[in-house]
Amino acid sequence: MISLKSKREIEIMRQAGEILKLVFKQVEPAVQAGVTTNDLDAIAEETIRKAKGEPAFKGYRGFPKTACISVNEEVVHGIPGPRKLKAGDVVSFDIGAKVNGYYADSARTWVVGKVSDKIARLAAAARGSLLEGLSAYKPGCRIGDLSEKIQQYIEGQGFQVVRDYVGHGIGRAIHEEPAVPNYGKAGQGLKIQPGLVLAIEPMVTEGHYGVETLEDGWTVVTRDRKWASHYEDTIAFTEDGYMNLTGESI
Repeated sequence: MISLKSKREIEIMRQAGEILKLVFKQVEPAVQAGVTTNDLDAIAEETIRKAKGEPAFKGYRGFPKTACISVNEEVVHGIPGPRKLKAGDVVSFDIGAKVNGYYADSARTWVVGKVSDKIARLAAAARGSLLEGLSAYKPGCRIGDLSEKIQQYIEGQGFQVVRDYVGHGIGRAIHEEPAVPNYGKAGQGLKIQPGLVLAIEPMVTEGHYGVETLEDGWTVVTRDRKWASHYEDTIAFTEDGYMNLTGESI
């Protein structure tokens, strides 16, 4: 069932989004060679709790940590641990926060030190595709209008779009209907109405888009072990357009 949000509900979700912005501000400078993914997770949890929020992922379906931190060929749902980052790594950092019963969800991809031009483009492609997708929004459009733009942008950069994982609605649950594919055709999918809040999250692969889950039951990696990037924002659609609740105004 699709749940449209009131202005009051969107305002609470905006507050959760502000906490995630603060998390990114604290974590990004710490993404350095020699830092462990556990270290980054600890910064995230401390920041959320100090801001009077709750970590959305910790304990969700048994997930043991606050953030999903995925490195290089890991696409999503990487579990933080003792792994030390090294120069040249690509780090996707996915985080959620809950405030007064409502959620926000967001992800960023960063690089550690210097990387090749291709990897720099890969790291930037997920963000660029989200911005491109949102550029297709107009009143009465459908999710497929955004999906097609996202896919076209990514493939135009020479990369591929993950099919097995998609964006989602969000509100009183971290994952709600509808599904938001990062591929598709304009004119298809749910019509976007005022009050709809979506977590749009392109996942981009350097090679083939096929993925698989490791034995830990969480970490999703590319089948060909080529690298990936991930970017996500929580977007609220209103009578006046839309608001990015977790990132830059667009």
